[in-house]
Amino acid sequence: MKIEEQQETPLFAALKKYVEDGIISFHVPGHKGGRGIPEFREFVGNNILAIDVTAGILDLDTICNPLGVIRQAEELAARAFGADHAHFLVNGTTSGIQAMILAVAGPGDEIILPRNAHRSAVGGLILSGARPVYIKPVIDDYMGIAMGITPESVRKALVEHPNARAVFVINPTYYGVASNLKEIVEIAHSFGKPVIVDEAHGAHFGFHPDLPLSAMEAGADMSAASVHKLIGSMTQSSILLVKSDLVDDRRVKAAMNLTQTTSPSYPLMASLDVARKQMALHGREMLDKTIELCERARRELNGIDGIYVMGGDKEGTDGCFRYDHTKLAINVRELGLSGFETEKILKYGYHIQVELSDLYNVLAVGAIGDNEDSINALVSAVREIAQNYSRKNVIKITADLPESQRLVVSPRFAFYSEKRELKLEDAEGEISAEMLMAYPPGIPIICPGERITKEVIDYARALKSEGCHLQGTEDPEAEVIKVLADRTAGEYLRASGMVPGTHLFTY
Repeated sequence: MKIEEQQETPLFAALKKYVEDGIISFHVPGHKGGRGIPEFREFVGNNILAIDVTAGILDLDTICNPLGVIRQAEELAARAFGADHAHFLVNGTTSGIQAMILAVAGPGDEIILPRNAHRSAVGGLILSGARPVYIKPVIDDYMGIAMGITPESVRKALVEHPNARAVFVINPTYYGVASNLKEIVEIAHSFGKPVIVDEAHGAHFGFHPDLPLSAMEAGADMSAASVHKLIGSMTQSSILLVKSDLVDDRRVKAAMNLTQTTSPSYPLMASLDVARKQMALHGREMLDKTIELCERARRELNGIDGIYVMGGDKEGTDGCFRYDHTKLAINVRELGLSGFETEKILKYGYHIQVELSDLYNVLAVGAIGDNEDSINALVSAVREIAQNYSRKNVIKITADLPESQRLVVSPRFAFYSEKRELKLEDAEGEISAEMLMAYPPGIPIICPGERITKEVIDYARALKSEGCHLQGTEDPEAEVIKVLADRTAGEYLRASGMVPGTHLFTY
């Protein structure tokens, strides 16, 4: 990476010039620089609407086949992130994950992936027709969360499934846990398989040596990274990175163009351009400050009676090779509170909004926009809550995370099959045609094509009893779930030889 060239922002510069030139617009969008929506313009400002233009304008390039300033901006991003190719995403990292899956697998192909993969990966399976081979992540019983996967589990899955087309890895999990990605990549490559990485929460990794290795540093073939989550671009803007001898970047771009909009947001892309420049030039020092603030907060929070915040103490365990020091996963179970309750207390009592809550924890995400005041407010609020709820070892929730379920038919088959509706509580033994998940963090409890078990129903009931909003089903309350009309579909397909290897493997 050449520092001199990283000072350039070709796309953002072209947009500013377009505005400065005073171009008279006879193109979409119809608000024409904000004049058509004055109330909104008054609040958000003139410039953001002035650069809200459309694809294909002379000198502003197009995202589907970039040849000008978008291409230049993407090339700079590739060098900054250590990749051979970079593609801007305006449909979030979800679109990047699905493009990666589409680029490596087709109908009937197997992909090895962790059970705690995000819902977007399940969407990629449906779109591609690929079949999952799930690896069970290590579970931390005290935190009550899924951690990382082990290299040994990946090797075993590859030995048992030699025809799998790729290995999918999360780097890191929502809670900041990173698996030994470098070793996983080496194992997968020894089998001739590419590694594709969900790096939604790891876009900052390559810019500081005290953080886990980024996917590109670890030698992975592709990653989709949420630049908007942690390093400054606008929400919904992400990047897809490619550095591989096993994956053709032209196929990746073709997969992207199947689902990517032809009307991208130029403000989102411009924010990617500027965020890349900022991290390339100042990322180390900005992350120095962020890590220092978060580590101080971790020490102070861990000094509060009844509070535990995981961190470097987890590194080197089976479920955690490295940990992201910018994450503050605050465990409150000894206060007799659920994470859901704690989130509400923080929001309505202290005007603090955390990233997510679950049965035992709230997750506060530290990032480059944090400062002493925001960190101090969080620590002070948690300290006060702990004083007010000092009931030790009161654990109201005993529901275990459900085991990975048996895959009966492919997610794609389930999605397109004839369906019927049942109350979730009456659906034991049925084949699900929908996802069911707690969001955030968007990890499916049940996926299309899997057999619904009593454990799944009990776990969903426990989550709902604590105020968690389940989603993924067409029913917004998740009281009703769609199942296959024919619950024996899997047996029929196996008997006919149409579906080889239809059960779910876990390692």
